[in-house]
Amino acid sequence: MNTEIKTLKDVASLVIDWNLAPEDAVTLYLEWGNNNWHAEHAPVRSKDDFATYFVVDNWEEKPTVRLVRRNSEQAVDLLTVDLPKDLEEEFKKEHEGLKGLYSPTESIKKWLQQEIYA
Repeated sequence: MNTEIKTLKDVASLVIDWNLAPEDAVTLYLEWGNNNWHAEHAPVRSKDDFATYFVVDNWEEKPTVRLVRRNSEQAVDLLTVDLPKDLEEEFKKEHEGLKGLYSPTESIKKWLQQEIYA
């Protein structure tokens, strides 16, 4: 990727997989052959296959949203953004303080899409 990404608006031209969960990305890209052709995501066939998707990183005190580009060799964070306070509180309540990487909730996806495509 040649374009520098600094804001959510900068990712509008990227193809984002809105349904790729972090655990599915691991299955696809790190455990080759662990999914079938009838699944939502086709199996990875080479290191040239990649996906771009959002995760909510809840390892720190404040959850953040990261845009990740992953292939079979690496995962690269393209952008990290803070959640608006209301979505942060909603996320914390839903996940009860459990640490980890999560798929964005439907309300977080809606906010991201509004920020990117508006």
